[in-house]
Amino acid sequence: MTVVLRDADADDQARCVELLSELSSATGSTHSVNLQNAFASLLNKTRGQIVIAEESGSILGMATISYNVALRYGGEYCQLEELIVTPEARGKKLGGLLIQKIIENARERGCAEIGLYLVSTTEHNRAFYEKYGFEVVGTEMRMSISA
Repeated sequence: MTVVLRDADADDQARCVELLSELSSATGSTHSVNLQNAFASLLNKTRGQIVIAEESGSILGMATISYNVALRYGGEYCQLEELIVTPEARGKKLGGLLIQKIIENARERGCAEIGLYLVSTTEHNRAFYEKYGFEVVGTEMRMSISA
């Protein structure tokens, strides 16, 4: 197995949307019907990025990250937004490879920290993330402001 980790490009959009749909089904979350603008924004790496795990030309997983600025960090920090590995590729350690790659990218970019959120449907992944150095810091609160 030769897994290639690479930045997403415009040709990957349809497959990335399919993977996001798999995540939504598994977690019960929803996503926007119109993802074109967000996808294009992530391709230019100004505010985020998409990293693809590919084997023999097939995209088997992806990680999306956002880059945010906070005074408390004196600059940027990174947020893991989505990590998706297809069911048939699980056990190939693609999730770990994607995590390591986004940590490397954030470090190279000069980010002070990388974080992620676990919700009730992803809480079972806590040990996986802890294996890569993530620690529990607090509790998230949210409020939907979309129409």
